[in-house]
Amino acid sequence: MNFPSKLIEDAVSEISRLPGIGKKTALRLTLHLLKQKEPVTIALTDALINLRKNIQYCVICHNISDKPVCSICESHKRDRSVICVVEDLPDVLAIENTNQYSGLYHVLGGVISPIQGIGPDELKIETLFNRINSPSNEVEVKEIILALPATMEGDTTSFFITRKLKDKGLNISSIARGIPVGSELEYTDEITLGRSILTRIKYSAE
Repeated sequence: MNFPSKLIEDAVSEISRLPGIGKKTALRLTLHLLKQKEPVTIALTDALINLRKNIQYCVICHNISDKPVCSICESHKRDRSVICVVEDLPDVLAIENTNQYSGLYHVLGGVISPIQGIGPDELKIETLFNRINSPSNEVEVKEIILALPATMEGDTTSFFITRKLKDKGLNISSIARGIPVGSELEYTDEITLGRSILTRIKYSAE
């Protein structure tokens, strides 16, 4: 692709690094921004810089946050006896958008995948166990919901967590498999995902 300006070429190159955006789409976005008034483009740039510099991750659940502790973990309206374990940040947003869940979350930051060299130690699994066992809990944790992908890696992770918690006397459940096997939570429609949360089933590692 030939460009009339090195500045446009550089902008297209950077924008096309974003997932799902090819060079043609990046060029359209670049030209669109170029047509806007300067404050519009500057506002976008400032927002991205501010995001990159100031975003934090909750020290409790590892969700994205503006503060050391996220608004979900801080909220006294949430059911603190239930923790929903998810693979990554988009899954929290997907479940929240269903308006069917009122408990807390724990973001693992991935799933166990021996092929990719990702073991339990590379994930936020140990901090989940620490949360459950913490003597400082205001409310005793009674249920763990495993809302992980319906894939081999997701099942492996669920199995590992369940085996580690089997003697804790917890109710360990998994979201109902209304979600197609091999699919990601973030791409599941809100109605299906909401029903899967409500109709969750007991999970067994036997």
